[in-house]
Parts: sequence; structure tokens; C-alpha cells
Amino acid sequence: MAKKLGVKPVFKQLAVAARIPELQQGHVDVLAASLTHNKEREAQIDFGLTHFVTGSKVLVKKSSGIQNVSDLAGKKVLTVKGGTQEPNLLRAVPTAEVVTFENTQQAFQALQQGKGIAYVNDESSLYNDVAKLGAKGGDYLILPQNLNVEPLALGIRKGETALKKAIDDTLRGLEASGDAEKLYEKWWGAQSKLKFAKRTFRFESDKVNG
Repeated sequence: MAKKLGVKPVFKQLAVAARIPELQQGHVDVLAASLTHNKEREAQIDFGLTHFVTGSKVLVKKSSGIQNVSDLAGKKVLTVKGGTQEPNLLRAVPTAEVVTFENTQQAFQALQQGKGIAYVNDESSLYNDVAKLGAKGGDYLILPQNLNVEPLALGIRKGETALKKAIDDTLRGLEASGDAEKLYEKWWGAQSKLKFAKRTFRFESDKVNG
């Protein structure tokens, strides 16, 4: 993306809840980390084409005995502040006791320390977190149920039409050349450490349903 724009990228880490305000205030130019595109956020910022589709899922220790999302009723569940994970969970399990953290690393660490029975994040991030544990990752289980479907996209300030066009054109070019498929297989596919199923989405739309 930066190459297409002729710029050198400068990366800035942000708390999840601070992402959209930082973009709106001009402190960053693009939001590029697991940002869910939904109708509510369209009132605040614009989005590039959907470049990944995932879903919120639940990670637990196998020793917890939790087998289904419904088992979380009345239980303490950990997640990040300001994301879509908390409302998604509460729609599915209204009686869950949600504890939020400033970033995903803190929430995942809290699960390891036994400060909650479960940890909610998008599926791709959960697989990545478990993979980082090495052999100890075998002590954890990602529940099979999706809490929702999450289309991810780059976030752009309102009115930045030239930047949005450059982003969308770059993504369409990656799709047309076959590089989008190659990138997916490299980072997410059967030969990667995450071993996701085949890609079922394309870089072609910036429309969402909800």
C-alpha cells in the first residue's frame, strides 16, 4: 500500500478504543489493524474494501470444562475495551460478566493468569495468540461457535477520497494479479502456522450488512 502511494510507512500502536478518535484528529492517516467495518462506524469514518473476513470467538483453557458459548452464562469473560467483542458476546450471553482491558495482550495474559474463564477476540487473533504459546497452546481450546461475522477493512478519515481510491485500487490490483490469494496462503493458509481453511472472500466490496 505504501509503495503504491510512494511513501514510507510509519507505524503507531494504539489502544483499541483510541483508534477512531486518533484517526479523526489527524494523528494517524490510516487504521490498519483488525478494524471491523460496520454501519455504526460508517457514521464516523470511511472504509476501504473488505480485505479479511473473520468472526469473534471464545478461547478457554481446556481444564475449564467450557464447551459451548452458552456455558459462559454468569461467568467472568475477558476482552479488549472499545472493540466489537463485548457487545457481540452480550448479545449471545446477556448474563456474562465482561471484564475489559486496554489491549488484547493484557486480556490474553489475564486468561493465562486465571482472572477469567474465557477470552473473546476475533478468530484470527486467537489462533495467533495460541500459536505463540508453543507446546502450551495445547492447553487451550477455541470454541467452535462464531459470535458474529467480522468484515475487516482499513479505516480512512471522512473526505479522504483520493486516499480511499488509492487503497481500493491497490487491493483490487492484488486480487486481479493473484497476489491476494498468495498472501492469504502465506499468512493464514494450510502451510502457515495458523492453518485456516481456504479463502472464501475477495477484495471487491466496501459494503456491509450491519
